[in-house]
Amino acid sequence: MPTAVVTGAGSGIGNAFARILIDEVRSFKQLSHVEVQAKQDEQGYEVHAADFTPSAALQELQCRLHVLDVRKQDSIFAFAEQLSNKPIDVLLNVAGVMSPQDDDRFETVSPEVLTKTFETNTFGPLLLTQALLSNLLLSDNPRVGIVSSRVGSIEDNNTGGSYAYRASKAAVNSVGKSMSVDLKQRGIVVSLLHPGITRTNISASVTQHPESVEPEEAAGKLWRIMSGVGMEDTGKFWHREGYELPW
Repeated sequence: MPTAVVTGAGSGIGNAFARILIDEVRSFKQLSHVEVQAKQDEQGYEVHAADFTPSAALQELQCRLHVLDVRKQDSIFAFAEQLSNKPIDVLLNVAGVMSPQDDDRFETVSPEVLTKTFETNTFGPLLLTQALLSNLLLSDNPRVGIVSSRVGSIEDNNTGGSYAYRASKAAVNSVGKSMSVDLKQRGIVVSLLHPGITRTNISASVTQHPESVEPEEAAGKLWRIMSGVGMEDTGKFWHREGYELPW
């Protein structure tokens, strides 16, 4: 049975990803780019779901549960030690934070907001993937996903604002791109993933947005992309609807 690690699994998109991977993923078999992995998907995944607090939603997951704070190196090391010598086939870096908009404007953003946002959204995916590299190299088909955001696209920025959040996502896009180059020869596919406007607890303001979707839809569409792309597509920045986004 293949093994998957999902961070931010205590709520929202991370929780939805964990549920998809715990299941046998049979609902995606009809998609041609996933059929090549149907034999693997039939097995389901041994999922290691992690979050910085043991929320009720995390504890409801029928899988291996972990408390992991991706902002803290000692927590990352302790988590990696628990998975010592275990092959990891899928690593999904989903954990993310977003401060209230009033705290992330040009006039109000502070060192504290910047630090907290970058520690989680940018440093966390890099340092966790680094810590689990030996596990990924034990897999025959290792994949790393990083949940980013379209607001991290510099070319696509025409609204400004959200300084800490926007910059942290632009930075993690850079991290993911560099990671894809460095890990290509080691056989690890890296995908940057934009979930679109999703109804999660990261920002209450999106709940009523007409384009917002439930976490299950966002995670399902991103999983179809991530599980279907090959090494020729490593390091690309994907919209949940399956097309590339500009940097």
